Amino acid sequence: MTKKFSYWFKKIKNVKETSYKFSGISKELINELLKEIKQKLLFNKTNIMNANLRDIKLAESLKLSEAIIDRLTLTEKRFQEMITGIETVISLESPVDVVIKEWKRVLPSGEIVIKKVTVPLGVILVIYESRPNVTIDASILCLKANNCVILRGGSETVNTNKELVRSINMAVEEVWSKFKLDFPKDIVVFVEDTSYELLYKILKLDKYIDLVIPRGGEKMVNTIKEKSLIPVLSHGSGVCHTYVDKAADVEIALKVCFNAKVQRPSVCNAMETLLVHKDIAEEFLPKMAKIYIENNVEIRGCLQTYNLLKRHNIKIKKAKKSDFGKEFLDYIIAIKIVNSIDEAISHINSYGSHHSDAIISKDITAQEKFKKEVDSSAIFINSSTRLHDGGVFGFGSEIGISTSKLHARGTMGVNELVTTKYIVSGYGVIRE
Repeated sequence: MTKKFSYWFKKIKNVKETSYKFSGISKELINELLKEIKQKLLFNKTNIMNANLRDIKLAESLKLSEAIIDRLTLTEKRFQEMITGIETVISLESPVDVVIKEWKRVLPSGEIVIKKVTVPLGVILVIYESRPNVTIDASILCLKANNCVILRGGSETVNTNKELVRSINMAVEEVWSKFKLDFPKDIVVFVEDTSYELLYKILKLDKYIDLVIPRGGEKMVNTIKEKSLIPVLSHGSGVCHTYVDKAADVEIALKVCFNAKVQRPSVCNAMETLLVHKDIAEEFLPKMAKIYIENNVEIRGCLQTYNLLKRHNIKIKKAKKSDFGKEFLDYIIAIKIVNSIDEAISHINSYGSHHSDAIISKDITAQEKFKKEVDSSAIFINSSTRLHDGGVFGFGSEIGISTSKLHARGTMGVNELVTTKYIVSGYGVIRE
């Protein structure tokens, strides 16, 4: 065991031991901690923003893409969203110690009462790229559900993440001192070492870490799944679609499709492919294409789309087959004209990533068909895929969006960070 890994092995082992005690901390104390984290972030705001500027300058010097630089940038608005997220999470009911079901059984030796209750998962490892707000989102959600969290961010935001975690640790120190808690303070641990060699070793520690949540590109997520002995809860890529039905309101379609692609193209719930019914394509597509081009969006269209727009003197690129099913995370969109809603649904289920998909239509029957047959974690009707977000859903923030079907699916808030146990009570009852 190398000296470096030995240090982290002991650290993580201690976090696991701490998690048993932390699981019993009161809801009131958890909220006091979250309030203190908020105060420390506000107090250290200047240091945090300066650290983020250092990360941005380094990214620019390394010639990282515009999309990546956008993801790692902590604007005033995004900082305030972190603060608002904490306030919302504080206001939520704790998901821990909730009785899901309770019943009695009369046995030959006596009566037992059985309760199924929610309990913390324990220790959660969150692996993420670029976006420093994940440091706060993951921490406050895990803490609200009485979980300890290990954070492993990317090298491109290491300065910002250090300052954010320093604020969290200051808050823990103050609250532990104020309430005279006598167990370790390592409930939020940041792995500063961004080497994959260390990460792959940590992923073998299934005895001490209960769940891994990776947030990043498809390649990173798949690598984590391959290397981990710990259960992994994740989404793959965010290949999100919007289908403009023949019964769409064109003005709504223009508004939603613009937002879904342009508002923030570098995130996983941004639209990557636009599907348009042939009966509305002539009316809708030229207007939509002009708006995209005015906003520097590169259009890659199927042959029908290319020819239609050419007739309107709008030049676009011809799409390759590989453009459909691709997560661009940039100002690029693939467009395909379809003959029917069935073709649109088949395309989404074949090329999509089961993340977030939308239909624009006034036809209730079409809406019902789409929401039942499209196999995605979230369906949006006459609304943007960009709405698939923990903050928008009222969760305060999110720890990720899962396309898995076991344990959690869709945007994950505090309620997805617990598991269950049975509590059985009797008086000398035995099995005969």
